[in-house]
Amino acid sequence: MMIEIQETPDANVINFFPPQPLLKQGSAEFVDAKSIRKSPLAEQIFDIGGIASLFITADMISVTKQDTADWNEIKPIIMAEIMDYLSTGEEVLTNETTGDDVAQQVQALLNARIRPAVKKDGGDIKFISFENGVVLVEMQGACKGCPYAMRTLKEGVERILKTYISEVKEVRNIEENNA
Repeated sequence: MMIEIQETPDANVINFFPPQPLLKQGSAEFVDAKSIRKSPLAEQIFDIGGIASLFITADMISVTKQDTADWNEIKPIIMAEIMDYLSTGEEVLTNETTGDDVAQQVQALLNARIRPAVKKDGGDIKFISFENGVVLVEMQGACKGCPYAMRTLKEGVERILKTYISEVKEVRNIEENNA
């Protein structure tokens, strides 16, 4: 079993891409002892130590380590835990519906997959709200006023959010909402 690894602009975050789906739909974020009870896999990864949070989608586990942890020490253990768990055939979540509200899922996905890419171009994207299927964000930095920002928003951000979170129907920039 081969797990692909993707480093991100944030030195404390690495994305792991296992060869088989992790969730049937949606996403789940694990940031504390209460939340990890929903996933035996999350519990095992947190038990390694040095883990600040996990974000799991159908095809990825994004791991954020604590500042004091060393990737050279924990990365091979994380990979082993993922491989061992997936070989059991058990569900990643004890209940596929995580109970997390859609806004939290959107924020977690923005932080794990979208913000690192936007930051590479000198910008940022800030979550404002989620209501009636519409995600409202604010493009910041170099992205604010960039002629390509709306294209990035619609073809990139909106496409990714719709792929992972079925409740998302549209993404709008706050300026476009106020116009």
